[in-house]
Amino acid sequence: MPKHLLLFASLLGLAAPAFAVDPAIKKQLEKLDPSTRLEQSCDTEAMSRINQDSTGFKPDKVIAYTFKDPIAGDNSLQAPGAVFRSKGDWYHLSYTCITGPKHINVRELDYQIGGKVPREKWDKYYLYD
Repeated sequence: MPKHLLLFASLLGLAAPAFAVDPAIKKQLEKLDPSTRLEQSCDTEAMSRINQDSTGFKPDKVIAYTFKDPIAGDNSLQAPGAVFRSKGDWYHLSYTCITGPKHINVRELDYQIGGKVPREKWDKYYLYD
């Protein structure tokens, strides 16, 4: 491959978002206000990544604000008090997420899974089956 084409292909890779968004999800996200879109994009990406990683978890829900309020930046969200539900149980989660300016494409996501939330605490934190 000629050098200029190789360089162009490399630059395209840098310009593309780190994680692709499903077109149906993108359409729904575009209907939300920017702050809600940021949170939902990050929650959706966290759920997807945990599902794909070799953790054994199969999350079907992520909530960014259960134990602490998330901290939003211009194109970032820190969610130190998040949770996710997997196979009927809730687990502590913290993540840091960086998106593009439209808050749809997640560019970076770092997360850490914590312990299981005891069932007797579910009502207090509005968690459900």
